Amino acid sequence: MNKMQEIRIEKVTLNIGAGRDEKVLKKAVKLIENITGIAPVQTVTQKRLAAWGLRPGLPIGAKLTIRDAEQIKDLTSRFLAAKEKRIKPSWFDNNGNISFGIHEYVDIPGVKYDTEVGILGLQVSITLTRPGFRVKRRKLLKSKVGTHQLISKEDAIKFLTENYGVTMEE
Repeated sequence: MNKMQEIRIEKVTLNIGAGRDEKVLKKAVKLIENITGIAPVQTVTQKRLAAWGLRPGLPIGAKLTIRDAEQIKDLTSRFLAAKEKRIKPSWFDNNGNISFGIHEYVDIPGVKYDTEVGILGLQVSITLTRPGFRVKRRKLLKSKVGTHQLISKEDAIKFLTENYGVTMEE
């Protein structure tokens, strides 16, 4: 296989939306820190939505992006194990990335129930990449990624089944 065609995981993003409730936000921050050992960043609102009681600068969630290759392998296998290594085609986007929710964090192997957090869920997004994707993000001479280099939904499914032993569910 061509080295430039090898797919790898670029990053894993964890997200918990808490809304206006500060207690839930504190629990979300603690949960992400318990799972990964890294303190997450709080997300804040950008717009005023009077109907929802939101104003700019109000913290409404917690997120964390992990780019370390060793942590990515460990966390990805644990998150897929929480979904019993069964994935659905609807979880993939047209660029081959996968996003899914975990309803209860206690389903993740190695994470114990915390009485301070209670039961909480989170969203997981796994971003896939190939060598050469940097051309669309670099500062000088930005250009498009070639069509042969793009990751399709089928490529992403094949990558996950070969590397993580997942099965497709209809």
